[in-house]
Amino acid sequence: MMDKEKNTAGGFVDETKIDDGFFILKFQNEENEPQKITREIDSSYIQFHFCIKGKSKFLFNNSSYELPLNEEHSLLLYNPQRDLPLNLELQPKSWVISLVISIKKFHSLFSQEASYIPFLSDGNRDKKYYKDGDISPSMAIALNQVMNFNLMASVKALYFKAKAYELLSLYFNRAEDANVEQCPFLVDEVNVLKIRKAKDLVISRMAEPPSLQELSNEIGLSLKKLKEGFKQIYGDSVYSFLFDYKMEFARKLLDSGEYNVNEVGLKVGYSTASHFIAAFKKKFGTTPKKYIMSLSLPTN
Repeated sequence: MMDKEKNTAGGFVDETKIDDGFFILKFQNEENEPQKITREIDSSYIQFHFCIKGKSKFLFNNSSYELPLNEEHSLLLYNPQRDLPLNLELQPKSWVISLVISIKKFHSLFSQEASYIPFLSDGNRDKKYYKDGDISPSMAIALNQVMNFNLMASVKALYFKAKAYELLSLYFNRAEDANVEQCPFLVDEVNVLKIRKAKDLVISRMAEPPSLQELSNEIGLSLKKLKEGFKQIYGDSVYSFLFDYKMEFARKLLDSGEYNVNEVGLKVGYSTASHFIAAFKKKFGTTPKKYIMSLSLPTN
């Protein structure tokens, strides 16, 4: 694997070396037709794939087997017994970011926590491993920052390195990676569905979210189980999760150029611009106005 950037009609492929044995790849298809992208990846690498827009699928065994990867979902692929070349079919208007890291490099990062990561345990070390999952709001922010990189070219390698490590940290911070047997709550599928309903409800009403008690009543789950279950599944409290989601949603609205700061603030539930500006700065370290200005800065 080598650092390279390939521009295609309506899209691009960008591959950047983070460290020895660690790469970040960006795929973007703005065409009206699917694009196929291939990369040789040998069996010593673990692959993390994130679809942040549209949909895609990975093809294996001469396209006889496929794994879909839809918007806001991730795939982890690892097979120490055979090479897993990247054979990606990217649908129109779709974006995918991939982290590819050697098992040697990965072990060096998580040597103290190996027992908490299923495919690093002694019993699984030589077995293939596959996991699909949702992209959390915090991960979505980091992924979009990588996709929309708009700083000077001289700092790209450093910026991507920081974001790649941030993404790995966020990926393995999620509670759903815990052993299911150690989380009795998660065994109850009915409760899991209720918690997912709670997430959907607070997102759909993010401008005026219900109180925790109202949410508890609506999904038919006790307040205690709502709090515990939400943190187990989404790795955060209800309102911390909602805050991250609102800020990412606001950032996307600002990206579109269709709304001013006041309008975006109202859409995500802030009655005054000053409160929205303070919240945005708390999350992103800059004001909405400065963020908008940064979108038009030259990249070199």
